[in-house]
Amino acid sequence: MTTLSAMAVEVLGTPDPREKAALSRRHADAWRAAREVGTPLPVGHAAPPDRPARPDRPELKNPRDVPRRRPGSPEGRRALLHAVAHIELNAVDLHWDVIARFTDTPLPMGFYDDWVQAADDEAKHFGLMADCLEAAGSHYGALPAHAGMWRAAEDTAADLMARLAVVPMVLEARGLDVTPGMIEIFRRAKEDDAVAALEIISAEEVAHVAYGSKWFHFLCGRHDLDPKDVFHDLVRRHFHGPLKPPFDEARRAEAGLPPDFYWPLTENA
Repeated sequence: MTTLSAMAVEVLGTPDPREKAALSRRHADAWRAAREVGTPLPVGHAAPPDRPARPDRPELKNPRDVPRRRPGSPEGRRALLHAVAHIELNAVDLHWDVIARFTDTPLPMGFYDDWVQAADDEAKHFGLMADCLEAAGSHYGALPAHAGMWRAAEDTAADLMARLAVVPMVLEARGLDVTPGMIEIFRRAKEDDAVAALEIISAEEVAHVAYGSKWFHFLCGRHDLDPKDVFHDLVRRHFHGPLKPPFDEARRAEAGLPPDFYWPLTENA
């Protein structure tokens, strides 16, 4: 019988973006189907790679070297879609990595349910963005992309609490702040398919931040630690630079992130 960890490593080892996303969705379906009939797959143990497999394109560059394009032009909007597709593909790997990397930590099955669901959602989101790019005459890989996306995974590879603090509770929370503005850019351009896709992403990302907050608080409770203090310490140690407002405080609150978690980590705090 296969294990959830082995399925995670298979996704991480798949270089083709569309194949990676499709495999992520199939494995999520298999996990849920087994859970629903009362015969859950074992979590098991499997060694994830230090870095996930990647296609030859896009060319990965230092963030400072990725060209900036004005979103008011069609080229700029394609670049924005490409950037979101890149984020979503990395998120597929990040969620399968958290499943496989920390199996030595005893965790409830609900932990795996949540991150399998998140990985499934991210695979769907990548597909939505890739479809929008192709409808606009482009494709994922046509433009350079940010090389630093996996840095958070590398920096937190030995600490599950740090991983939860930095990836869902900082990086994905940033998506809650910026996605509504992106939606407005495409709405003004009357690009309805992109608007619809981004609205799906925006709605579903709230749950991913909430998963991070829930399991971060769970682990703090297990060790009788103050979640806010631990969060501040871990983000200062593992995230490079201050958090940058403006923040969508309502959506962050919906995801279980109160202001006293993130405002003290800004430049002006």
